[in-house]
Amino acid sequence: MAAPLMEKLSEYLGSPEPAVRLILSILIGYPLALVYRRFLFHQSAFVIHLFHTLTGLSLAVFNFGSQVYHSALCIVIQFLFLRLMGRTVTGVLSSFIFQMMYLLTAYYYTATEEYDIKWTMPHCVLTLKLIGVLLWLLPLLHQVHKCLSFDYYDGGKEPSQLSAEQKSSALLATPSFLEVCGFSYFYGGFLVGPQFTLRNYLRLVNREMSDSPGHVPNSGIPALKRFCLGLVFLLIFTICGPYYPDSYYLTDEFEAQPFWYRCVYILLWAKVNLYKYVSCWLITEGVCILSGLGYNGRSEKGEAQWDSCANMRVWLYETTPFFTGTINSFNINTNAWVARHIFKRLKFLGNKMASQISTLFFLAIWHGLHSGYLLCFSMEFIIVNVERQAQALVKDSPMLTAVADSPLYPLLYVVQQFIHWLFMGYPLVPFCLFTYDKWLKVYSSVYFCGHIFFVTAYLILPYLRKALVPRKTKSDNKKD
Repeated sequence: MAAPLMEKLSEYLGSPEPAVRLILSILIGYPLALVYRRFLFHQSAFVIHLFHTLTGLSLAVFNFGSQVYHSALCIVIQFLFLRLMGRTVTGVLSSFIFQMMYLLTAYYYTATEEYDIKWTMPHCVLTLKLIGVLLWLLPLLHQVHKCLSFDYYDGGKEPSQLSAEQKSSALLATPSFLEVCGFSYFYGGFLVGPQFTLRNYLRLVNREMSDSPGHVPNSGIPALKRFCLGLVFLLIFTICGPYYPDSYYLTDEFEAQPFWYRCVYILLWAKVNLYKYVSCWLITEGVCILSGLGYNGRSEKGEAQWDSCANMRVWLYETTPFFTGTINSFNINTNAWVARHIFKRLKFLGNKMASQISTLFFLAIWHGLHSGYLLCFSMEFIIVNVERQAQALVKDSPMLTAVADSPLYPLLYVVQQFIHWLFMGYPLVPFCLFTYDKWLKVYSSVYFCGHIFFVTAYLILPYLRKALVPRKTKSDNKKD
């Protein structure tokens, strides 16, 4: 019954059936959150965990059918790691290796040359969650012999050894199987994220994630705002997306266009196509806010904050002229997870750049095994480091600082935004086209302009710094 209905609906909307199922599943989170608020908020933890587990499983079956066994198997094995190995380095490493190898093996056997909505999509989200469970139970990786697990292990450390961030996420007790299931299948984050800690999930079940502890949160209006904003971005993508398909890159028509047209196409294509991610994250954030999981304490003015599960800083994303600004405003919770559990725990390497490269490599293989992912994140490494050098040059050069603060800044901002989005789209080409033969064809058609621009900038910036930054005198060095 459901299959023919979904076929007709997808045909009517002109969208692939998996995409329609995914959007419907995300939207169903709102009535589920309302049911939780109205009927289950004051029920026992057992009932709430069961509700979250069964509803999440139902959404998984609706989208992926019998393939749901992959998530169930990984959750069971993760729980066995928790029970049998506890807060040990062996447990953390075993968890990390098993979950990542399972995900990478799945990528190997299911990958195609197109972006498919299949069970590996929510499973990559689940992988971080499950690894995080043990890492929440392990802080200070470099202090415990370079191990890799996080929150459960962290809960076994002395409070004096934990940072404020680790204290907020560390687990003081081993979670039950039902708690792990409820956390994993929670309808507000199972399919497309966001990432959140098990400790915050348990606080939700214990009625602590509310601006009025013990009572249903007053989060209806904040949730509605994110929902409406998500619909706006979804509408923009639905209308404009067909004009900027990935497949156009591979046509003779694209190659026949002038160079400037191809560059502008990359800019607009990147802007429009990223909105499909933005819209989904905003809508699911609204679900988390409505349930209470988005509660993030009160501001200095005493106002309730609902950004605990925010995966987008929309204003920053739309207005920043910096690559780092876009990165910091996009997929926030995943970036925070990787920073907390990978980058900071590689401190024992003693080299920030080595930690950064290792972190970006992890992100690349977490997304998939296609060469496009590796190229995308290697370009991110180059672009971010060049931008940081350029920002430091402007800050340290009196002449460049004067120009940046002059009435010419609005013009400079427009130029900077054009360059920003042109080269923001440039590394996204291999990310979306996946395979070597496709992204190489596109890069060849624009003469590898992004690589040439940033490699040249990287080589020239040190000489510009010598020419434009005054040398410090001995007296200045003493003051420093």
